[in-house]
Order: sequence, then C-alpha cells, then structure tokens
Amino acid sequence: MNTLQFLADGFSIAFQWQNILFALVGVIIGTAVGVLPGIGPMSGVALLIPVTATITSGMPTDAAAASSIILLAGVYYGAMYGGSTTSILLNTPGESASVVTTLDGYQMAKQGRAGAALAIAAIGSFVAGIISLIGLVLLAEPLSNIAIKFGPAEYFSLMLLGLAAVSGLAGKSMTKALLMTTLGLMLGTIGIDAVSGIARFTYNQPVLFSGLEFLTIAVGLFALGEVFKTVLERDHEDGTIAKINRILPTKQDMKDSTVPIVRGSLLGFFIGVLPGAGATLASFFSYMTEKKFSKNPDSFGKGNIAGVAGPESANNAASGGAMIPLLTLGIPGSGTTAILMGALIMYNIQPGPLLFDEHPDIAWGLIASMFIGNLMLLVLNMPLVRVFAKVIQTPKKYLLPIIIAISFFGVYAVQYTTFDLYLLLGCGVLGYLLSKNDFPVAPLVLALVLGPMIENNMRRALTISNGEFSIFFTKPLSLLFIIIAAAWLLIPLLLKMKGKSVVIEDES
Repeated sequence: MNTLQFLADGFSIAFQWQNILFALVGVIIGTAVGVLPGIGPMSGVALLIPVTATITSGMPTDAAAASSIILLAGVYYGAMYGGSTTSILLNTPGESASVVTTLDGYQMAKQGRAGAALAIAAIGSFVAGIISLIGLVLLAEPLSNIAIKFGPAEYFSLMLLGLAAVSGLAGKSMTKALLMTTLGLMLGTIGIDAVSGIARFTYNQPVLFSGLEFLTIAVGLFALGEVFKTVLERDHEDGTIAKINRILPTKQDMKDSTVPIVRGSLLGFFIGVLPGAGATLASFFSYMTEKKFSKNPDSFGKGNIAGVAGPESANNAASGGAMIPLLTLGIPGSGTTAILMGALIMYNIQPGPLLFDEHPDIAWGLIASMFIGNLMLLVLNMPLVRVFAKVIQTPKKYLLPIIIAISFFGVYAVQYTTFDLYLLLGCGVLGYLLSKNDFPVAPLVLALVLGPMIENNMRRALTISNGEFSIFFTKPLSLLFIIIAAAWLLIPLLLKMKGKSVVIEDES
C-alpha cells in the first residue's frame, strides 16, 4: 500500500502545471532528437542540462531538480519513439537502438505500409513504456538485487550470447554473417586501449585514437548505402515505393504485433535493468527472439511487422528498465542515464538506496511523469503518422538529397571532424557493396557495439581469476549464457546437416 501512496504523491508532483509543461517540452525535443541521425538521446540530454539549469535557477532546489529531471527523462524516452521514424521512412536510424528497425520497417515502407509500421512502432512504444514503468514501480528493489550480482564473467557471457544470436540475422549464409561479425569486432579494437593505454590500429593518426564512432558507421552502412544503391542501380521507381494504401494497422497487423509487443516489452525491460546492456542490445535480442519464434522466419527482412513491433517495444522498455539501477543503486545503466545521474548530482542529490527516503518527491515525481510523458507521446505521434507517412511520397530526386543532408549534418554535429564525413562516405560505398553481394550488415553493427564491452569484461574477469578461463564456466549464470550461445550456433547447423542427409536418403 505504501508504494501506491508514494506513486499518488508522485502524480501530485507530476501534475503541477510547470512539470506538465516540462514533460511536454522534453518529449517533443526527444522525438526530434530521435529523428535526427547522429544526435541521439545522450547528446540531446547533455546539451539540455545547462538550459534546464538556467530555466529552473529561481526555484527551490528539490523543485528545480524534479522539473529538470522530468524534462531530461522526457528527452530520453522521447528519442526512443522518434528514432523509429527515419528508420522506417528513410532507412536511416535516428539513434543506435533503432538500427534493427530498418531491417523490416523500411521494407514495409517500400511496400506502401509505412503508416502501419509507424503506428505499430508508436503503439508498441507506448505499451512498452507503461509495462516498464509498472515494472519500475513494483520490481525496482528485487531486480536491482539480481543485477548487482552480475560480475564481469556474467557480462562477458551475456555479450557472447548476443554475438551468437547474430546468426539469426545471417540471411542465406551463416558463414557470411560470422565474417561480418568478425569485421565488426576488428573495427571495435581501433583506438587507445583503455587498460594498457597502447594505441591499436591507429597508424599514428590522432583522429583514430578515440576509435570509430558507432553512428557514423551505422548511418553510412544503412542510409548512404541505400542512397548509393538507388543511384547506381537507377532505382528511381517512385510510384510503387511511395504508394500508401492505409495509414493505420489492420486487424491482422494488430494480431501479428500483439505478442511481439508484449514479449519485446518484457525482454527489453529485463535487459534494461542490467547496467551497460542498453536499448541497442535489447532491440537486437528482441529481433532474434521474434525470428526464432516465428512460423515464417524467412519473411524477416522483407517487411514482417513483428520485426518492427518487437524491437521498438524492447528499446522503449529498456529505457524504463535502465532507471532501476540508476535510482535505486546509483549505477547508471547506460550512457544517457549516466548523464541523468550527473544532472541529479549537480543539484546535490545522490541517486542510490537513500534517494527514495531522502527525496521521495523527486524519485516518485519522475516515475509518475514518465506515465504522463508516454501518454503525451502516443497522443502526439498517432495523429502525426499520416504526416510522417507522406515523407515516403517525396520523389527520389528530392528525397535522396534530404537523406544525404540529414546523414552528414547528424554525423558532423556529433564529431566535428571531416574525417568522419569521409568515413561516412566510405561506409556508404561499403554498405552498397555488402548488400549487393548478400553480406548482412546488422552483424557488423552489433559486433562493433558489443566488441569493446566483451573485451573489457573478459579482461576484468581474467584479472579477478588470475588468468584462469575457468571463471566463465564455474559461475552458474555465465555457464548458462555460454550453453545457450553454443546451442544458438550449433542447433541450426545440425538441423541443416540433418535436412541435407534426409534429402540424400530420399534421392537414393
């Protein structure tokens, strides 16, 4: 009963006129941040901290902190909504968690189903946001106790499972998928080694010391790759691609999406609770899961609505889940929550076990405002589905320059280097060549994200065990993840071999 009373008190804070306004401004800015590739929620939240500090400067400390964190959190989960828009319409991921949405969302748009894809993304995001917030209210303490037990060995095995699951994106050839995974891991090693301080594969070029920017590569491979494909293959058929027969999803679309939305919401929430896992990993895991459970896995990558519903729900649920370790343990679960933590500390408020006792207005006011913010996003985004869907009707001669401009602006806004613009162009050419030769791009992107985390956790685990690799097999959770990863790789191979042997027997 105490929890419900605290939540009611939180709503009394969230319904104050200035906090409703802050939540509305936050989700609108967040949606815009998600739409613009390269900026992302982390940059958006960081840029707005000084703005919110200035606006709330005349308010009491706790009230100022509550209003600021409500706005900044609105930017965070609002960006998860907005990231799907350009992924679906332009094959351009607005932020890293929306990369996997391009695989089926853009194909749906090309088939004239952009409205349905955008509507399902909005509905899935809303449902996921509400589910994750209910989980945040009810399960914060017990889930944090589980997450804190994860050590480096468990994280290494979890990331290894993520790479093994990439075989689900293999397309026609698992060999090609594993080659792309290896390439992604290699690219992830470029830069200064965080442990030894040694420069790796930088060739004495200072611009490479910080490594390759993830979004530069993702936007290049997906967005510019599509531009090069359209130009070089003279794919200027505007009519068939742009035709949109229906804006809202059909009953069949809703039926096909219901289970993926619920499953993605639950999976994303639990992954979001794990510090460092993040929305990107949640969306990839959700996509793999939907493909594994699907009765028609070959339809994924060709416009299957479950490939939009699951990942979009997962990345929004992960943003809610990431609030648990931040608020209850003072451990940021992602880069964006780390910035949110910094914003709270700026007001002399320390996130952690004592936050709910010492500053209940801030903690519960934030949680209540997220319910209101998610409702605002649904109300704002559903009517705009028709507006967003019209974007795909833009003729290619106008649309391609817009995609190029958004891509270059997004990358340069984050990096401020001409090197990244050249890298963007190079990745665009590479993306075209890879897709033309049936090499899946998604495994490279996932490996680039997970590679540094895998390496860091492996080295930390080996430091703890004095170099003994047995630590990965003696920890029960770590062993479980490794067994699942091995099964994920081996079972499809065994089934393929069994299928071939059956064919040979039939022929004989």
